[in-house]
Amino acid sequence: MSEPTKENSSKLAEIINIADFNERIVGSYNHGDAEKELPADVSTARSIIPAATGELRDFSYIAPDIPLFNPENCVACMDCVTECPDTAILGKVISKSDFSKELEQISDPGQKEHYRKKFAETTKFTATYEKKGEEGGLFGIFIDPTKCKGCAECVEVCGNHQALEMVKKTSENVPQYRSDFAFFNCLPETPKKYINEKLLSDMMLAGRSLLYVGGAGSCMGCGEGTVIRMMLAATGFVYGPENVGMVAATGCNTVYTSTYPYNPYRIPWTNSLFENAPADAMGVRARWDQMGWKDKKLWLIGGDGAMLDIGFQSLSRMFMSGMNIKVIVLDTQVYSNTGGQASTSSFMGQEAKMSAHGTAVPGKREHRKELGQIAMMHPDVFVAQTTAAHTNHFYRAVIAANEYPGPAIIIAYTTCQPEHGVADHLAGNQAKLAADSRTFPIFIYDPRKGKKISERLSLAGNPAVNQDWYIDPKTSRPFTFVDWARTEGRFQKHFDKEGKPSEALLEAEQDRLDNWHLLQELAGIR
Repeated sequence: MSEPTKENSSKLAEIINIADFNERIVGSYNHGDAEKELPADVSTARSIIPAATGELRDFSYIAPDIPLFNPENCVACMDCVTECPDTAILGKVISKSDFSKELEQISDPGQKEHYRKKFAETTKFTATYEKKGEEGGLFGIFIDPTKCKGCAECVEVCGNHQALEMVKKTSENVPQYRSDFAFFNCLPETPKKYINEKLLSDMMLAGRSLLYVGGAGSCMGCGEGTVIRMMLAATGFVYGPENVGMVAATGCNTVYTSTYPYNPYRIPWTNSLFENAPADAMGVRARWDQMGWKDKKLWLIGGDGAMLDIGFQSLSRMFMSGMNIKVIVLDTQVYSNTGGQASTSSFMGQEAKMSAHGTAVPGKREHRKELGQIAMMHPDVFVAQTTAAHTNHFYRAVIAANEYPGPAIIIAYTTCQPEHGVADHLAGNQAKLAADSRTFPIFIYDPRKGKKISERLSLAGNPAVNQDWYIDPKTSRPFTFVDWARTEGRFQKHFDKEGKPSEALLEAEQDRLDNWHLLQELAGIR
């Protein structure tokens, strides 16, 4: 399969000189002179953007703060690396002997000591290996100031470890961050022995997993960015970057990943209209199979409109084809790309464009369409509903979907901070709360597990799967849809001055509980 990839690369080179594109076109955009000096050329006419040009984009000017790594508090959990939506924070493990060799090449004693302090001895990578009589590794976290947008989600997910904190950017520390990240890039890749394939969070230590390089124009802390990065990481880690391709439906994801001339993907991808992206993917799959590329993984990405609304029929047809196509739905519950319009993925009661909250109409009145349950009713389709905040559940779903010999769909909760009224650093937090409150239950439906729906459907990963509601240990009270709705701006008009929820919101809560009861019944729990 490597030969066809080389052939494609040479064909691309005939159309566009990649080195020239990066230097002349991307360089001109970076300097702000593009609109004045660049002529129309073949790359623009063909709508081609070379892979990974997003690496050349600099976002260091857009936020006043940047994360600071405190190695002494780090436990190497990799949550910050995993959840960053912009590939702005990366980790690396290096053996003690190799690190000593790297430091020997630095002549300045101050710089040598500076980089020595950038790496930590951790139980995970140092003590565990030394107990087995093997050489321990040192773990370091590095922040790329050109990709970081200052959302602080990394600090949020680090939580009680306090290995990260936000600090003000200065004329002194930003150049040091650049120098530190250059040092990180010069170090050898994390040795294979330090990447435990049973610990799924460690996948992003491998270079083959980093198929989303950042430089996308997504909002600060974008919930979609993390989902895309993690899906590509899990696929690239197992199959390699040369065996992954993607079709993307029109939506926020195609806007922020193809704002000319910046492309954050290392893999080949194409964009289609959101009503026919599944049909486009079927054409790609058919051609790949014809070429003998049956094992190459093809992912289809789309949002609410592409998969639940205008493109639903195309998606259903793709399911029935039985083709080996994998789908990931970026479920924001609104059409973020067109200003936050309501969709059939929106929750009852939420305020959105076309579903304004007022005295006569209290937000969206329709029930939410449950794409997961509908997909299960198609024969022999792998279905998962998950969030990036449930790291292991998400990764297991992607790995199983890739292994499944037919169509597979993953519906992922993706917070849209501007439309939901959520702070930039809380995408993961809100996704977790959505699952805890039965607003967005997570599950995996695998047709290989048996003939009955109850054998195929697993609700593992949800808290208190046998109960109506999860009991919050902090309050000793059920954590319900209404409790979750209090944390998001899109539901704020449903609460009076005393915090009492409206009748419409209580109706929405019952809708979510009814949906949970249905899932319990299908899983054989009720």
